[in-house]
Amino acid sequence: MKQMSHFARKLFLSTLMATAISMPAIATQAAPAPQIRIDVPVALKQAKVVFNLDHAAFSGDTPIGLKHMTLMLERFKQAGTESSLVAVFHGDAGYMLLNDEAYNAARKTRTGNPYKGMVEDLIKQGAQIEECVVTMKANMWVNENLLPGVKVNSGALGRIVQLVQEGYVMIQP
Repeated sequence: MKQMSHFARKLFLSTLMATAISMPAIATQAAPAPQIRIDVPVALKQAKVVFNLDHAAFSGDTPIGLKHMTLMLERFKQAGTESSLVAVFHGDAGYMLLNDEAYNAARKTRTGNPYKGMVEDLIKQGAQIEECVVTMKANMWVNENLLPGVKVNSGALGRIVQLVQEGYVMIQP
C-alpha cells in the first residue's frame, strides 16, 4: 500500500477535523422526551382501600403490597385525598409482620425482619396493619411476636368482607 504524502495527510486531517467541528453534536444532545397526554384524569376526594396480603409478591427484594401502599399514601397526600388504608396480612405473607426474634425463628435466619422499616413507616403515615388470628394460631405466634402497632383481627377473610361492605375497595397485589 502506498504511503500518503505529507501534504495529502495534512489536507486529509484538516478536512476531517473541519467536518467534525462543523457537524451538530447529535450524540451529546438528548432528544426531547415525548410528552404524555392524560386522557382520563383521576381526582379522588376520598379513598378507602384494603390490601389483601395473603402471599409474598416481590419486585426484586421489595414486597409489592407494601410498596404500593407507600406510593398510594404519598399520592393521596400530594393530591389532598382523604384516605383510609388497611393491610390485612394472612396465610403465606403473615411472617412479614413478625418482630426480629420471631422472624428469625420463623424464617430460620439471623437477619431480623427486613420489612420492619416499611411496616413502621406505613403505620406512622396512618395505615392500619393487621395480622390474621388464624394465621397466628397456625404458626403458633402470639401478639408479642408482632411488630409494634400491628393489630390482630379475628379472621382475614371476614375482615376483608367487612371492609368491602363498609365501602373499601380491595386490592390484591
